[in-house]
Amino acid sequence: MKAFFLRHRRFFKWLFFLLLFCFLSLVLCNSWINRSTASQLYTESSTIPARKVGLVLGASKNTIRGTDNMYFTYRMQAAYELYKTGKVQYLLLSGDNHTEGYDEPTDMRDALIRLGVPDSCIVLDYAGFRTLDSVVRCKEVFGEDSITIISQAFHNQRALFIANKSGVHAIAFNAQEVNKNYSLKTRIREYFARVKCVLDIYILHTDPKFLGEKIKIGK
Repeated sequence: MKAFFLRHRRFFKWLFFLLLFCFLSLVLCNSWINRSTASQLYTESSTIPARKVGLVLGASKNTIRGTDNMYFTYRMQAAYELYKTGKVQYLLLSGDNHTEGYDEPTDMRDALIRLGVPDSCIVLDYAGFRTLDSVVRCKEVFGEDSITIISQAFHNQRALFIANKSGVHAIAFNAQEVNKNYSLKTRIREYFARVKCVLDIYILHTDPKFLGEKIKIGK
């Protein structure tokens, strides 16, 4: 075994540096996004400033096991709370709708109507395939650059980071957190999503998949 490592020590050396680089990238991107957005997060509807539009970030209504997705449920409750307390006038529901039978914006609209939000105060964005798309399209397509983002805290932080680098003046309202045991996979995936977020903005200069004609929200 020792002879094997000696013969391949250059490989293991580069493997070590690669793993170290990946680890540092995860830690640094996570810390950067957390620190740069901390002052823009709100957890109480009584303290958050009022904005015309709340951007609700999409999520699947059900888990892969067919049970209720608590990220979705808590997000809809948070959006309703902001509407009910007058902290937003309109809710822009941005999510994925690229495959038949999967329609996040419509599922969100149906859930919010059941909670008591009138359909006239709901706008659907069917091209929110990624968080970056949702945030940038809010400005470029819907003409809103002063918004309240609505999702769980970890997701809000990444969305705010994108907004700050895209000329969108955003604050965010944190929906109720999901039990950590329930959400471990999502939490781990978020670390990698944050590295991709930094790459999209600073290296790849990624644009939304679709823009399209301008759509005005409200008066």
